[in-house]
Amino acid sequence: MKIRKELHFGFALMAAILLVTVIFMPWGNLQNGHLGLLMLSLVVVAIMLGFPTAFTLMGMGVFFAWLAYRSGNPEIAVRQTLDLMVQRTYAVMSNDVLISIPLFVFMGYLVERANLIAKLFRALELALARLPGALAVATLVTCAIFATATGIVGAVVTLMGLLALPAMLKSGYDVRLSAGVITAGGCLGILIPPSVMLIVYGATAGVSVVQLYAGAFFPGIMLAGLYILYVIIVAKLRPHLAPPLPMEERHIDLPPANEKMRDAVSHRVLPGLVGAWKGSRNLGIGSGVIVKQGVIALLPALALVLFLGLAWHIATKPVARVETTGLVEMGGGEAVAADEESQRGPKAEGVAEPEEEAEGVKEPPAEDEEGVKEPPADGVKEPPAEDAKAPPASAPINVAAPPAPSAGKSTPAVAAGMTAEDQERLPVPFWYWVVFGVSIASAIGFYSIFTFVRLEVFKMLLGSFFPLALMILAVLGSIVFGLATPTEAAAIGSAGGLVLAAAYKQLNFGVVKESVFLTAKTSAMVCWLFVGSSIFSAAFALLGGQELVEKWVLSLDMTPLQFLLLSQFIIFILGWPLEWTEIIVIFMPIFIPLLTHFNVDPLFFGLLVALNLQTAFLSPPVAMAAFYLKGVSPPHVTLNQIFAGMMPFMGIQVFALFLLYLFPDVGMWLPRVLYGN
Repeated sequence: MKIRKELHFGFALMAAILLVTVIFMPWGNLQNGHLGLLMLSLVVVAIMLGFPTAFTLMGMGVFFAWLAYRSGNPEIAVRQTLDLMVQRTYAVMSNDVLISIPLFVFMGYLVERANLIAKLFRALELALARLPGALAVATLVTCAIFATATGIVGAVVTLMGLLALPAMLKSGYDVRLSAGVITAGGCLGILIPPSVMLIVYGATAGVSVVQLYAGAFFPGIMLAGLYILYVIIVAKLRPHLAPPLPMEERHIDLPPANEKMRDAVSHRVLPGLVGAWKGSRNLGIGSGVIVKQGVIALLPALALVLFLGLAWHIATKPVARVETTGLVEMGGGEAVAADEESQRGPKAEGVAEPEEEAEGVKEPPAEDEEGVKEPPADGVKEPPAEDAKAPPASAPINVAAPPAPSAGKSTPAVAAGMTAEDQERLPVPFWYWVVFGVSIASAIGFYSIFTFVRLEVFKMLLGSFFPLALMILAVLGSIVFGLATPTEAAAIGSAGGLVLAAAYKQLNFGVVKESVFLTAKTSAMVCWLFVGSSIFSAAFALLGGQELVEKWVLSLDMTPLQFLLLSQFIIFILGWPLEWTEIIVIFMPIFIPLLTHFNVDPLFFGLLVALNLQTAFLSPPVAMAAFYLKGVSPPHVTLNQIFAGMMPFMGIQVFALFLLYLFPDVGMWLPRVLYGN
């Protein structure tokens, strides 16, 4: 009965599309542009009926391209259509950016099979036990981390449905809230880098994938933070929907040595270790055990010291300034020369200084004021070596003495050619001391409540979160800071996935075989989508559909804000019947050419689209995240309950989209700082 309702909704939506097409299509005077719009509506209906997207796009594209060529020259229409297919397929397959897709997918499947996520979820569950809605918050954090490592929505939702949903239902969580948390958190993988969707958009829109990754990082964190804030507020206001974690679920068994130190000395780590070191013979604990526990306990302090040292280095780093004495600014040669002449006074007799201009050495005049004959125009004579008292204006700048510091300024001038060791560091700014004081106070507070139980939780995080975090930082850091291309970074990530799987003793022939098979399957789907999209877009352009859409949009005389609202609304509506792949490959080629007219940055538009397309996985009837979760959930969890749980998170996505438009620096600040955009 439930499925029947969803089918009714889908058929009603298809009927509405067909009805609009039938009513507004000028059947008596069909032109090529109208055929393009007809092709667009038919392909949406065909995809909703369940036909394979890639082959639907190719079939429609080939047929309508043949119609377009046939209207021009029927005799060679077939040959032109076949040529178009070959050319568009070759153009897609020669795109180097697409090489990173199978590598990132392979990395994701390996990490999924390394058995890290179960340990990570348990560690976060215990670490956040005192927070309202701890299980739901731990689920969202785990989803965000796992999404960063994989980018595969189906894998994240399915695995978290097996791990987190039974735990939340057992703790008395509301079914709708639990389902919404898992589905919304699992969809973060298409936004947070390394995201396959961003690669597809970059290849479609001609935008740098590196800049898209840098731009999508903070919007992804913002959206995950809004999810967590919503869960905490709901758990605080309505605790029966997300009850606290039972005490028996928080129990952690301590190692015998740590249990002895806790019972005999102190429940806090540092006093317990110091007391055990003094009385190690009485407690019967070896010094090696105490040292090992002490090193692990001091790792947060070591990380803090490294952070403060790096911050000090950046805050006091000398500002390298190039000495420009004697250089002439482009276009201002005469004024500068006159100023230097007034400062030097009369020329020394017998000394002639060559003049500079923007394009090189200025040709000297035929005769100067004193009647001295100048060098010929075919070359400028270099001043004699003995005239060292008056060096030419183009003397090397690395020997110039630094000018005297200006009054009231503490920033020293740094001469070019000096090494960093020779330069005097800047005074420590006030903000560093604020950060230093807050960090020290936080460290003192942390170690005052750092018990042996929390030490065990920290060990669990060390074994699950930090290896994954190092791999993610290696991949994203190498991309964002320009150390590697996305393809090279994806190769690093694939190697890291193999290392993680081997470190956790999950690497065997079966795991590698299954990962390779799933990677080939996913990559083939994406590449065929690109081929179908390329043929479809070419047919749409041949029929003049793009020109017709552009004329209609421009005739509305919209402002850039109105255009963004219209485009994002269309994408939001398309997210209900279609998946993100169809929206990107079919409709982005329609919107991208219009961005120049409305002066919209394609990078910023891509970030809005990526945030908006989160809804494509949460909106029925084609809400794939709901079907992934339904496949692994208990029988009493219905599809309608899952849909109802997703609705608040769709509202949060729309709110995040609004925040990104109001504060574009959330997405554009990092690309601008790193790449000067």
